[in-house]
Amino acid sequence: MENNQSFLERKFLLSQHKTNAKTEFMAGLTTFMTMSYILIVNPSLLSQTGMDKGGVFTATIIASIIAMLLMGLYANMPFALSAGMGLNAFFTFTVCLGMGYDWSFALTAVFLEGIIFILLSFFNVREAIFTAIPYSLKKAVSVGIGLFIALIGFTSSGLIVANEATYLSMGNLLTKESFIAIVALFTMAILTAKQVRGALLYGIIISTVIALITGVTHFPGIASLFSLPPSIKDVAFHLEWNNILTFDMFSVMFTFLFVDIFDTVGTLTGVATKADLIDKDGNLPGVSKALLSDAIGTVCGALLGTSTITTFVESASGVADGGRTGLTSLSTAFFFFISLFLFPLFSIVPPQATAAALIMVGLFMMSPITEIDFSDYTESVPAFLTIAMMPFAYSIAEGISVGMISYVIMKVVTGRSKEVSVVMYILALVFLLRYLSPLVF
Repeated sequence: MENNQSFLERKFLLSQHKTNAKTEFMAGLTTFMTMSYILIVNPSLLSQTGMDKGGVFTATIIASIIAMLLMGLYANMPFALSAGMGLNAFFTFTVCLGMGYDWSFALTAVFLEGIIFILLSFFNVREAIFTAIPYSLKKAVSVGIGLFIALIGFTSSGLIVANEATYLSMGNLLTKESFIAIVALFTMAILTAKQVRGALLYGIIISTVIALITGVTHFPGIASLFSLPPSIKDVAFHLEWNNILTFDMFSVMFTFLFVDIFDTVGTLTGVATKADLIDKDGNLPGVSKALLSDAIGTVCGALLGTSTITTFVESASGVADGGRTGLTSLSTAFFFFISLFLFPLFSIVPPQATAAALIMVGLFMMSPITEIDFSDYTESVPAFLTIAMMPFAYSIAEGISVGMISYVIMKVVTGRSKEVSVVMYILALVFLLRYLSPLVF
């Protein structure tokens, strides 16, 4: 036991971080509980593109484990990683269902984005990109993605339905399906308000039990609950290069990269601050290792058959429980590994339960709206267009494109062109060419 303790001490510097193995293990369990909903939501979303649901389930877990092993053993940080919310919605509803591309096109874009992210990790270019994007647009992207995800949740639950007269309207709230969605949503909301860790997971479990009782979903039987992991053969290594040089590929790839960078950097900064890992100069020592772990996870995920792997803000729950080192990340990976053998259990969850989780995640992503300066219209107009275009155009990419173009236009026309970085001019021009390409070519 002493040898084991000394090994853990040497590897993870537990005493230096004022923690111990038991605290780290429990912190990893807490993190898993708060983010395990992704094992239900991600296969549910990506399967709508035609991907094999079981294959996505396995691919998501394996890619997450790889990323967390790197985060724990290489970066020694208490961050958990898995398929990012918002990015998986963009993958499904914009690239595949909206633009009409096959899911292999989307996986290729994710793969390329991951490769670029790795290269940027070596040359510090990501910091330049991060600095070049205006603060108001960074915040607007998060808010817009939140509304987009919430809209997906409302429509997939049946609470909101298509209507020829008004485009959208309230669905029939008296069905069993609507009842399950409402119960799931308010269970999650109430538990979140009470600061119960794992609120989304508990909401999913309770609503699934109700769905079993009401016959909306069916129990497979005790003997069928445990099984070997579903095969990834139908989703792994399915990249395609036919459209690699098109504007669409650039736009999709850049959107994945853009959101991934800001999600990751923002999450790392926020959670590291709570974990007291920020130094006196306001920097996170070893941040390049954490970013590289994230990027490698994305590349592995694309090859295995899942959407962008990114650092989860739910890592903050484990940090709040005392997690301070990579041992927390390894503990979370351990629980992901156990989940590999529970696919039949995860597969009985009704779509209404996952839809409620999407609505709550949408809420969580809304808070940055308070940080946008709405009194400066050269900032607020582009921010508003970014936010509005994502749900109304049903596309995260369109929101980012319109936001960047309008930001440059507003600054230049009002005589404030010096506030626009060279990078922003380039990006705005590229996105403008994307809209004009049908006329030019």
